[in-house]
Amino acid sequence: MSETKTNKKEFTGLVVSNKMDKTIVVEITTKKPHPLYRKYVTTSVKYKAHDENNQANAGDTVRIVECRPVSKYKTWKLAEIIERAR
Repeated sequence: MSETKTNKKEFTGLVVSNKMDKTIVVEITTKKPHPLYRKYVTTSVKYKAHDENNQANAGDTVRIVECRPVSKYKTWKLAEIIERAR
């Protein structure tokens, strides 16, 4: 299988919810310095991602990839499950 270079964004995050059918909510957490005070501030964003086989569960660490819009809010899809929740 040959790997082709794409300009699609990728994120690694934690599954917060899997209660919808074929949809997971993934929380991406980043740390960036405050522009004035130089203290690191933690920010988090939640994305809805398409999970075709309902295989991800809450607490899993997953990788999501940008895709064409599946619905009004879903523009990401599940690429792989990196680590299962215990």
